[in-house]
Amino acid sequence: MKRVEAIIKPYKLDDVKEALVDIGVVGMTISEVKGYGRQQGHSELYRGAEYIVEFIPKVKLDLVLEQKDVEAAVEAISLAARTGKIGDGKIFVSSIEKTIRIRTGEEDEEAI
Repeated sequence: MKRVEAIIKPYKLDDVKEALVDIGVVGMTISEVKGYGRQQGHSELYRGAEYIVEFIPKVKLDLVLEQKDVEAAVEAISLAARTGKIGDGKIFVSSIEKTIRIRTGEEDEEAI
C-alpha cells in the first residue's frame, strides 16, 4: 500500500477530485494548508498599502491506495492540477505499513 500526498492550488481541487473519481479512487482526505516553495510568497496591494504574503494557501490531498493504483492516481493529479505556472504543487508517494478500519477491524487492502 502507498500513501499519495498532493499539495495543489485550491481552485484546482474540483478538477483533481473529478479526475480521481474517473479512475476509481473511492476516498481521500482534504486539508486546507499554507506554505511556500521556491516562490517564497508574494506581495499584494490592499487599500493602497503593499504587504507580503509569506505563506500561500494550498489544499493537501491524502490518499491511501494499493500499489497497482498509484501510477494512475499520480498521473490524474498531475494532469488535473497542472497550470504550467509556478506554485502548481507537489506529489509525494510513500509506503504504508498497516491500515486498519476501526469500525470492522479489517486490515490493509480490505480496509481501504
